[in-house]
Amino acid sequence: MPHSAASETLKGVLESIKYSNDEDGYLIADLRPENAKNAVTIVGKFPGVKCGETLKVTGDWSRHPAHGPQFKATRFESELPASVFGIRKYLGSGLVKGISKGLAERIVDRFGESTLKIISEESARLQEVDGIGKQRAKSIKETWDEQSHIRDLSLFLTPYRVSPSQVLKIYNEFGFVAADQIKENPYQLARKIRGIGFKTCNRIAINMGIGNDSPRRVDAGIEFVMQELQDEGNTAFPENELIETTAEKLEIDKAVAKAGLERVFTNRILFKFELEGLTTYWQLPFNHRAEEQIAQSFIRIQSHPSCLPPIKRNKAVDWAQDKAGFEFGECQREAISMVLAHKLSILTGGPGTGKTTILRAVVSILKAKKVRVLLAAPTGRAAQRLSETTGALGQTIHRLLKFNPAEGSFTVNESKPLSADFVIVDEASMLDTRLAASLFQAIRTGSHLVLVGDIDQLPSVGAGNVLKDLISSNRIPVTRLNKVFRQAEQSSIVHYAHAINQGQVSIPATVESALDLVENKDFQFLAASNQSECSDKILKVFTHFVKDKLGLDPINDAQTLAPMHKGEAGVGNLNTLLQASLNSKTESMPFGFLTFKRGDKVIQTRNNYDKGIFNGDIGIIRSIDGINGIVTVDFDGNVVDYEKPDLIDLSLAYAVSIHKSQGSEYPVVIIPLLKAHFLMLQRNLIYTAITRGKKKVIIVGDPAAYAMATNNAVSKSRCTLLKERLTL
Repeated sequence: MPHSAASETLKGVLESIKYSNDEDGYLIADLRPENAKNAVTIVGKFPGVKCGETLKVTGDWSRHPAHGPQFKATRFESELPASVFGIRKYLGSGLVKGISKGLAERIVDRFGESTLKIISEESARLQEVDGIGKQRAKSIKETWDEQSHIRDLSLFLTPYRVSPSQVLKIYNEFGFVAADQIKENPYQLARKIRGIGFKTCNRIAINMGIGNDSPRRVDAGIEFVMQELQDEGNTAFPENELIETTAEKLEIDKAVAKAGLERVFTNRILFKFELEGLTTYWQLPFNHRAEEQIAQSFIRIQSHPSCLPPIKRNKAVDWAQDKAGFEFGECQREAISMVLAHKLSILTGGPGTGKTTILRAVVSILKAKKVRVLLAAPTGRAAQRLSETTGALGQTIHRLLKFNPAEGSFTVNESKPLSADFVIVDEASMLDTRLAASLFQAIRTGSHLVLVGDIDQLPSVGAGNVLKDLISSNRIPVTRLNKVFRQAEQSSIVHYAHAINQGQVSIPATVESALDLVENKDFQFLAASNQSECSDKILKVFTHFVKDKLGLDPINDAQTLAPMHKGEAGVGNLNTLLQASLNSKTESMPFGFLTFKRGDKVIQTRNNYDKGIFNGDIGIIRSIDGINGIVTVDFDGNVVDYEKPDLIDLSLAYAVSIHKSQGSEYPVVIIPLLKAHFLMLQRNLIYTAITRGKKKVIIVGDPAAYAMATNNAVSKSRCTLLKERLTL
């Protein structure tokens, strides 16, 4: 067998597929070259191919240390099988719905090399085969035509790095005219197909001969720029800056970009908002609508009287204090009174400042008065914690508002509001603009809404800065809790969190080895000078400290929170290392660059309303069905099956980003912190990470990086218009 470094070409029948990745088309397969007795192993990207096809592959030979000689393909051409052997393999692969392996044998036995022509052009003749009637022949022909269209679409789109799963989504959206629709306007893919962005559309458009200044390109490019700005947290953007950004990204003149803005406004792709006749801001439609809805709901709720029964607030606070069995602080008494007195109010403060005591007292008073109370939080874990601290049922906002996947909207809304007189929402710093709009609309006109959150934490993952905008509008009563109570003063985690907020760089004495970490300290610093040393020491923290010294489950009881995704001490690499170290189970399923294993900790990365699982939910893989391609995940008792297309929304969660940890608490938190993370070293980032730890926080890294983060109080500002709408 040749082993030349020079490229060569093989042509033969694809005999069997050993491994396939539906997301990127990567295959390891056996190809039987023409006039050869034995098959050879080929590896590479072959999107959409099936057993039995004739492939012409170009590439180089290499030798795998475990599997021997392999042909690494750099490009390929495919054609339908012509030989009886190839046709038999092709039809028997399960490609055509209704044709089993046994039926494929009978069809090929009857028609031989003419089989595919018969199916395509004379499908009625399929009735000549035993077991095929008129209806089945029709069904086989319809499936064959659909597969042919998908195959042709795949061949058309593969050069533009469109994955097989995306090809299927495109076909489901546009049907057999998909290719014609794309040729007419490739940019519509970015709007209609999740995972396909402007850059992919642009590659197709260039090949179609669409010019840089084409209105189709410019209009889609403006929307793309606004989507990118939204991904950075903005709900609006000033016109002059938007024109400059668009012109730079699309490499067009500013005048062309400005003309495009007027077109997208006419077509209602974007909305504009003029502030005091000075600055014009642009918004995507749903952000424009969401901010308006919050402002309108605010006016509606504030302008109507409360539905609560009369409450003598001072007496009520005294009663709650007696029930609690300890004396409230003055600020806590004032906060309870304020919350009961106002239709809309905000309670904000850091860890240990008494938010839990206040909420528990408010809930007790309201229940005693027979007031209907509902409690919610943006995440499942935050809702569970709210239930535990108040003694009342807490649920996620999505479940509170009852999302209807068929309608694509919440069932509970302004016309069908919540059956509650008083709604309390915890972790309100996580509220993005769209979710906040749905929440505000669902509050009855006479009801109260209290938002509770820590304004010093990171803002929401989604666009907007709702809690901060509501506070800075000065239109809603706000209680700021600054005093740390005695029981919290004993916590080093609370002490260091407040020190960070005040810009004080103070850390405990560093230790050099995970073996030096001690059980009786809740905040410790393990020194590491670079990413490699940091990741290595994090592994040792899990094994030597969490498992051996603390006797905890390293998968369920400890969580790594990283500032960044990339790098040796980033989320991606740490997940790979921790999975290999902590999970020895053998049942697994490869998917893209990941391999999921039974027992893995995983995180959902996108809201999936059909499954009732939301962005940031963490679960454990309970089983893997490799034959049917199903992964079963347990999200705190909510057991969900993932088929292969759904796995794109699932990632390993031994390590998660600090942003993704919002609203959650963990017994033990491990934080890599190095100068290499300088792009993310901000005060609110490290503050958020530390306050996720319930019992232990271990920072692994460089004290200088900790100082950089603590001293950097400037976080990237978000452009929003909620404050302006509230103060008009």
